Amino acid sequence: MTNVESLATKPLFGLPLAELWFALLFFIFGMFLFLDGFDFGVGVLFATRNDDHEKEQLLAAVGPFWDGNEVWLVVFGGALFAAFPSVYANLFSRYYLLMFAILAALGLRGLAPEMYEEREDDRWRTLWGYSFVIGSTVTPFLLGLFVMNWLVGATGLITPVGVLGGVTVLVLTIVDGAAFLGLKTRGALRDEMRDYGIRAAVGYLGIAIITLGVIYVTEPGLRSSFRSITVVALVMLTATLTGIYTVALRRRRYYAAFAATATLVFGLVGLVATLLFPFVDRTAGLTVREAIISTLPLNIMSIMASVLLPIVLGYFVVLYSAFSGPVDTEETYG
Repeated sequence: MTNVESLATKPLFGLPLAELWFALLFFIFGMFLFLDGFDFGVGVLFATRNDDHEKEQLLAAVGPFWDGNEVWLVVFGGALFAAFPSVYANLFSRYYLLMFAILAALGLRGLAPEMYEEREDDRWRTLWGYSFVIGSTVTPFLLGLFVMNWLVGATGLITPVGVLGGVTVLVLTIVDGAAFLGLKTRGALRDEMRDYGIRAAVGYLGIAIITLGVIYVTEPGLRSSFRSITVVALVMLTATLTGIYTVALRRRRYYAAFAATATLVFGLVGLVATLLFPFVDRTAGLTVREAIISTLPLNIMSIMASVLLPIVLGYFVVLYSAFSGPVDTEETYG
């Protein structure tokens, strides 16, 4: 058998590519939720500021990052379409109104800071300041709503589990944003953000436990998954990391708090993936192996991903290195 024939009939190096792409899909979503999550969190915390200089510091903190962070959402959509096209079609047709709402909220979040800086007029800045807060609040809520509906296989848009998931993701982004601002601000502003982060962490743990409890009660098909070692370990890890995050903020160990946040985000995403697996579309009854594309394009796509993904990750390392450290107190978004 030639190499070309082997590529068309056998998975690359004998690897379980369907499962690896399922894991990669949720890794990409985790990257988006972690990186753009602190942008959302800063947007929510923007509502707590009355001083114009402090507002400018918050905008300056996320200014170099937010548009790049959104790349991960585009990559997530592309990976879902490329690896699991039937699932992509099902989800986007089932939740198309929700998808449009997410895109609209993302657009508002992105437009608002640009418009905010256009004029010095108080009414103008108030309008776009509120728009920034609304876009930053609604987007993670809708993302959580989407993910939880996907997990449980809901056919409607607004479900109790979905709403709880939306609140869970929203509060997690505040935890993320507060940790990020611990790295990017100084003085009294940093201390206030630290306090908000501690409160948000406690709230996140509480709402996450409630959400899991509701899923366990209302979704009998998932109960066996809750008893798996992986799920139990992820729940315990979440509780432990919440404590680590809180202690780190109290001791002003902001890098440790930010690292704990990253693990919290990936822990939540990993928990969703674990509960969903082996399905990738529970409503349609599609498992990962049933929904994956055929062998040849899957192998080619895997080769391309192994080359391109490290380049993308390297770009983000350079970006975050170039803009590391706190923003200047007089620095502005523009």
